[in-house]
Amino acid sequence: MTAPVEGADTRAPIESADAAVPDKGAGATAPGRPVRRWQGAAAFTAVAVLALVVAPLLLEPFRLGLLAKYLCYAIVALGIGLAWGQGGMLTLGQGVFFGLGGYAMGMYLKLNDAGGDLPDFMVWSGVEELPALWKPFGNPVFALTMVVVLPVAVALLLGTLVFRQRVRGAYFAILTQALAAALVILLVGQQGLTGGTNGLTNFFDFFGRDVAADETQRGLYLLVAVVLGVLYLGARQLVRSRFGRLLLAVRDGEDRVRFLGYNPATVKTLTFAVSAGMAGIAGALFVPVVGIISPALLGVVPSLELVVAVAVGGRFALAGAVLGAVVMGYARTYFSEELPDAWLYLQGALFVLVMTLAPKGIAGLAAGLVRRREARA
Repeated sequence: MTAPVEGADTRAPIESADAAVPDKGAGATAPGRPVRRWQGAAAFTAVAVLALVVAPLLLEPFRLGLLAKYLCYAIVALGIGLAWGQGGMLTLGQGVFFGLGGYAMGMYLKLNDAGGDLPDFMVWSGVEELPALWKPFGNPVFALTMVVVLPVAVALLLGTLVFRQRVRGAYFAILTQALAAALVILLVGQQGLTGGTNGLTNFFDFFGRDVAADETQRGLYLLVAVVLGVLYLGARQLVRSRFGRLLLAVRDGEDRVRFLGYNPATVKTLTFAVSAGMAGIAGALFVPVVGIISPALLGVVPSLELVVAVAVGGRFALAGAVLGAVVMGYARTYFSEELPDAWLYLQGALFVLVMTLAPKGIAGLAAGLVRRREARA
């Protein structure tokens, strides 16, 4: 067997990586692709009109606030769909990145409300001087930057250490789950620094506006909806790009991609970092929408619930991940209001029912129905 020439580029073209693993959408004929793209654009436009125009007009402020919360979770689910559905990385600790973004925003809001004094929970905890960790977060530019930088930095560090050792599958999932549990323990144990179990709450001002005012909440809802739409389009473009095709190849045949000369660890680390950044943005938006960020919102259980939501919606489709988060959020609210003693069982039954009848989620079921209709036509 002839050895490769030293210094030569031995990597196969990206088309070879795609050839090694069949493309999920390869069955579409060339003439049908423009039609499907037009249908996708029409569907996105319709959803955007419903979210940005119809919902604010029809929903009362309380329900609109709930929808804004669901959309915050949908941003996290979008990142999970990118990492798990497209990259094969089952992450059970997205609450970590959600919490980092949320606490970064919450720290700024608390300092802004305090007006130069100590935040209220620090006074109650007997803290006499503002901790050095908090001081930079009095600057809104720094705080907003940390909303993205902190989660991405942690994800890059974790991904670099883990993926280079070829840790994947259940081992990676357990590792991220343990990270979420460790963060909760850390936050709860630092009462004077993080607010402990109660977290950060009682926000009054959001960049010069009253957080509790209906107009502010409506504006926050529109902001969350627009951010979700922009991130969805960005993630969709990423998946359709050359990098996205390589990501799919890594998901379906990591060892074969490595044999072709590419580095799967780099691809997975960058994707994991992107999903972490999305979760951080969602956490920052969640704080003014809901009015609290606490360890209970970012531990193991909330992270698992988001993964379940993505599975229900369909992890292989980005739109399915978003839909699953909204559906599960609404189901949780509806069942808890109508059947408060049994809503957990009903939510679990919904998950089992969807997974039994549609293993690829709601999006997979819808895509199958569309294909059958096209085949009959």
